[in-house]
Amino acid sequence: MRLTRLLVTLLLLPATLANAGGKKVTDYVNSFIGTSNFGTTNPGAICPNGMMSVTPFNVMGSDINTWDKDSRWWSTPFSSDNSFFTGFSHINLSGVGCPEVGLALTMPTSGPLQVDYHLYGSEQHGQTASPGYYACDLLAYGIKAEASATTRTAIERYTFPAGRSNILVNFGEGLTNETGAWLRKISETEIEGMRLAGTFCYNPQAVFPVYFAIRINKVPSEGGFWKKQPLLSGVEAEWTPDDGTYKIYKKYGREIAGDDIGYWFTFETEEGEQVELQMGVSFVSCENAWENLNAEQAKLEPGVSNFETVRSAAADAWESDLSRIKVSGGTERDLEVFYSALYHTLIHPSILNDVNGEYPLMENDGVGRVPAGQNRYSVFSLWDTYRNVHQLMTLVYPERQMDMVRSMISMYKEWGWMPKWELFGRETFTMEGDPSIPVITDTWLKGLRDFDIETAYEAFVKSATTPGAQNLMRPDIDPYLEKGYVPLGFYSADASGDNSVSHALEYYIADYALSLLAADLGHAEDAAKFRAQSLGYKRYYCPSFGTLRPLNPDGSFLEPFNPRQGENFEPVPGFHEGSAWNYTFYVPHDVLGLAKIMGGRKAFVNKLQRVFDEGLYDPANEPDIAYPYLFSYFKGEEWRTAKIVSELLDKHYTTRPDGIPGNDDTGTMSAWAVFSMMGFYPDCPGDPSYTLTTPRFDRVEITLDPRFCDGRDRLVITKGRHMKGRVSHNDLIHNNL
Repeated sequence: MRLTRLLVTLLLLPATLANAGGKKVTDYVNSFIGTSNFGTTNPGAICPNGMMSVTPFNVMGSDINTWDKDSRWWSTPFSSDNSFFTGFSHINLSGVGCPEVGLALTMPTSGPLQVDYHLYGSEQHGQTASPGYYACDLLAYGIKAEASATTRTAIERYTFPAGRSNILVNFGEGLTNETGAWLRKISETEIEGMRLAGTFCYNPQAVFPVYFAIRINKVPSEGGFWKKQPLLSGVEAEWTPDDGTYKIYKKYGREIAGDDIGYWFTFETEEGEQVELQMGVSFVSCENAWENLNAEQAKLEPGVSNFETVRSAAADAWESDLSRIKVSGGTERDLEVFYSALYHTLIHPSILNDVNGEYPLMENDGVGRVPAGQNRYSVFSLWDTYRNVHQLMTLVYPERQMDMVRSMISMYKEWGWMPKWELFGRETFTMEGDPSIPVITDTWLKGLRDFDIETAYEAFVKSATTPGAQNLMRPDIDPYLEKGYVPLGFYSADASGDNSVSHALEYYIADYALSLLAADLGHAEDAAKFRAQSLGYKRYYCPSFGTLRPLNPDGSFLEPFNPRQGENFEPVPGFHEGSAWNYTFYVPHDVLGLAKIMGGRKAFVNKLQRVFDEGLYDPANEPDIAYPYLFSYFKGEEWRTAKIVSELLDKHYTTRPDGIPGNDDTGTMSAWAVFSMMGFYPDCPGDPSYTLTTPRFDRVEITLDPRFCDGRDRLVITKGRHMKGRVSHNDLIHNNL
């Protein structure tokens, strides 16, 4: 559809654009947004796309009779609804729906030594956070706890009262469902260790080690290990949650291993004395963890402070990254929502390689090394992020997106398959589809081409054509290729159930993207074949219900059928985490074709409007988040897109802790807000185009990389009265409208 009077200009403008009040853009980031309402973000310290994050760990309650992970917030280290601090956790995930990592908990205490984390926690008060920084006061001890980070390391500062003070390093607890660790004393002020993690979203083979190097800047008066011991029959002890007690080792100082182990440092401190702790991490070795630490922070010596240096550098890194998009003319609320959302999109994927370039090979016990000047990335939650996060990276952070694509292609070379939901070198097989295809196709068609596209194409054809259960991306491909759809009776690799329609819809989108790439690479026959396969969704359409409907192996529709079943995430045959209404319009590559089988434009628009009028839309469910933009495929209906997008932003994106409509899904919900507030959205993954809407700001200025935009260094969008229709990526960049 032709764009009408879009007020977009590309100009050589001054390097800065003032925001309201002349504030820094980081002043608008509220990292407590998303820490409630299942958002599962956290306010911890991290650098952009960093390996290390430092997060207040408060998912354990203060009531020892309910000591286990709170079932409502089990996949996040932090919830704004809780206030019982049990330490800083390290390497944390943002916005995910399964618990993982959150390791090596560091906890400051004062008074007698207590190493049982059910008993040593404290109510936290006076929390404050900004990009790269977090602080709170621990009421039980009169201690101020602060944290900051570099890409691969953490630094923490504890301000103690006078008297006996302690720093505890707990290698037993965390969010991971795996157990097992070891610790070694290096010197009076240094320890190192390994913690096993993994089993993300119930994949028992997706495990990996994490290595730690830890240093403090005060020589302790005492120190040693602890280890949980089973309680012998007939021996009385204080209450513990699983009939165990903790043994403290004071005369042993070599190394220790087990499931529930830790190390303690004890000091005599003066009132207001500050002690700092450094931590480096690696997914390769302790040696690399030390190398990361020494490369990214100056070595802590007794009495030496590094905290403010690290904190300042982290803040500068965030200011630089967030300033690639400057907005003005919006309300203070809109500015806070926008920059907080942009902040959340820059947490994952995460850098995986150490400073020496080493990283764990994909699904392999070996170690690889990235070329100089490149980074290996991890945490590819692709079922989520293929819809908008990678499109944002391609536009605004193309050098990072290029490395992300190279990382995905390297995974194929190391393992034989592209990633689906990869985590620290392991494939978790979470969710469905073949999501790397639209990500890399979109990147390639938008002009980022410094990667091995031929190997990527080889991988895509392999996953789109390999028959049988040996196809790890599409295990139910046989009926898909034979019938054009996936019938009921095939079960997901992530143990989520029979999600046949959801699987097929993802394959259709992947095949459509593959057809675009094949055409661009000159493979006309492949392009025609995959385009034809992408239209198989029509077999699922049921005229009597007006929705997609699961099919039995003989081609008949499922009986009985309720298109609203699944809207509360209850299990439903054919659909994954949603109802038929959440999936029926998820055919972004053939909107006009879907409208035709629904009875034409009017029927399509009325039915789509019904989704919003009757509360059938789920703003936190990926398959339907682009629904508001589908109206704009029909001339004269674009006003509905603008109206509904604005209403959704007002209702579901706020400055409160519940200000994200659900799991942020490693930035996907936040990316929806970023694009929508700028006035354009990539509603069809893999297709290099956008659908327009009215921006929230009078002016949006995006810094472009001239290497990928024919020398253009800036895109300026000015709010106009006719922000409607669709526009190609090249037209948006080059202004050939």
